[in-house]
Amino acid sequence: MPSTPQTTPASPPPSAPPSSTGERITILLVEDHDMVAEAMRLAMDRTDDLKVVGRSLSVKDALADAARLRPAVVVLDRRLPDGDGIDAITALKAAAPGTRVLVLTGEGTPAMAAHVTEAGGSGLILKAGNLRELQDGVRMVAAGEVAFSKGLLSGALDMLTGRTSEPGATLTPRERETLTLLGDGLGPAEIGQRLGVALNTARNHVQRVLEKLGARSQLEAVAMARREGLLR
Repeated sequence: MPSTPQTTPASPPPSAPPSSTGERITILLVEDHDMVAEAMRLAMDRTDDLKVVGRSLSVKDALADAARLRPAVVVLDRRLPDGDGIDAITALKAAAPGTRVLVLTGEGTPAMAAHVTEAGGSGLILKAGNLRELQDGVRMVAAGEVAFSKGLLSGALDMLTGRTSEPGATLTPRERETLTLLGDGLGPAEIGQRLGVALNTARNHVQRVLEKLGARSQLEAVAMARREGLLR
């Protein structure tokens, strides 16, 4: 893969989005899949106002690279080899004050969007969208706005302002079954056997339960469900 150009200012000030100066918006890509990262880099660098200045493969690398490069925007994959990207937002913003963070995810929910906002992120874009949506999202967050894929922002605002429905209201009957089995201490393999579905299907059910409850782990999902009366 072609090497990514990098710049290292001697004493970098907090990043500010370019405006009338004609400078390009600098971007740090945090993505561990080569093909995805290269497609995003090409899409950014082919524009007149966006420029990728670095790429990180993990949360650990992203923290060091953000502090060194001080990009205007970090485009952050949610799932990385050493952790959840959303959980790294606070540390990234501390490492590079003024940098704004735009999260990418394969599957998003209003709960996830709310979690991004609470952590200090500026947006959540679905990977299923096109590269133009990502380009526009980078421009928006660089300008101090927020960028969320369609359908995520209103639900996130409802959750953050307390207007959302009761926790678990969006769970499907199968997802409620999955939650009950999680509460019984079963893992995805055992849940798949109980429900008569393949292991990957069971894992998908578990993941959707976690995302809809806004939980980061199976244990947290069960604890939240018990607290909210979804499990006895």
